[in-house]
Amino acid sequence: MNLDVRDVSWSVEGARILVEASLACDPGTFVALVGPNGSGKSSLLRCVYRALRPDTGDVSIAGRGVWDLAAKAVAREVGVVLQERVSETTFSVQEMVLMGRGPHKKLLERDTAGDRQIVASALARVGIASLAAREFDSLSGGEKQRVLIARALAQTPRLLVLDEPTTHLDIGHQHETLGLIRRLGLTTIAALHDLNLAAAYCDRMFVLKSGAIRAHGTPSDVLTVPLIEEVYGVKAEIGRHPLTGRPHVFVHGAGEPGV
Repeated sequence: MNLDVRDVSWSVEGARILVEASLACDPGTFVALVGPNGSGKSSLLRCVYRALRPDTGDVSIAGRGVWDLAAKAVAREVGVVLQERVSETTFSVQEMVLMGRGPHKKLLERDTAGDRQIVASALARVGIASLAAREFDSLSGGEKQRVLIARALAQTPRLLVLDEPTTHLDIGHQHETLGLIRRLGLTTIAALHDLNLAAAYCDRMFVLKSGAIRAHGTPSDVLTVPLIEEVYGVKAEIGRHPLTGRPHVFVHGAGEPGV
């Protein structure tokens, strides 16, 4: 599925949060939104999955405007994994993932054998089929994130939207999660803080500054010293990862040698 965002602007209480932001995701690509805190990444994603209605501009999936579709219709096409932690729950893993079938069901409709098969498939795709009967709260952070991704997959979406999917994870689980997302092969757009994680896994990057798209392209195109210094206000150098050959950002902190 392709995603097109065209000239999206959005304000709150007179403050402009998004300024004529445009981007596109081709089918099957992994696109990263990067930028400093407050640059508009989460707000732009909310416009994509219809949680915010832009003041101006358009968002379309597969050629259809998201606000021309019913909310349930969008939820059947777009799976969302948010950065907020899930509150304490006694639900099992299977029950959590079954919630992803909601957009395909009528009010109070019971789960079917077909629903359970889709859930089993989603759990298998993220590698946690053996955890189906476990309580969600008993899992590690990385396992919980896989459950939330499986819940999104249970919607059988064609577009996956992720808002900081690695925020609460250690370095091992960060790479494990992004590697898993890439292997899924779905059109994916994710807001990421870590430039090196974004460079390691994404196909294209869009850089936001003050709500506007400042640059876009492949990681090699985007990650330049002048851009990083302008957008993040830090001194940086760009190297290459010795194993992958992808760009790697080295940042000089204040007071360090060479600053």
